[in-house]
Amino acid sequence: MSKGFTLIELMVVIVILGILAAIIAPRIVGRTDEAKVTEAKVQIRNFETALKLYKLDNGFFPSTEQGLEALIAKPESGRVPANWREGGYLEKKRIPNDPWGQPYVYASPGQSGDYDMISYGADNARGGDGFDADIESWKLD
Repeated sequence: MSKGFTLIELMVVIVILGILAAIIAPRIVGRTDEAKVTEAKVQIRNFETALKLYKLDNGFFPSTEQGLEALIAKPESGRVPANWREGGYLEKKRIPNDPWGQPYVYASPGQSGDYDMISYGADNARGGDGFDADIESWKLD
């Protein structure tokens, strides 16, 4: 038996570090708006990891109708995954809202790839500049 970390264990550590960085950093530095943008990017990346694992197990991404909920509860309508992972694909059994308290927008297939994931930023409206700008999965730096 080989010793080492599984992909899930590594993901959990990365998620925990990302969440800690996103939560603690603004309190220390006092830049809450910047921290919220960073937190949204971290959450989108975490969703992307979970979505990739979902696809690895099932061969496809959840549909727009199934949404991100397919990461925590096995879909019962649409294309039902045969190899859905017991316990889901997110450590916490809930889909978090973006840092401004709004749900993330998920679409699959997306206009920019297999799926699109968006937070509309501080103003909760399409477009915008600065902290009101959309945070889009396909444009993360």
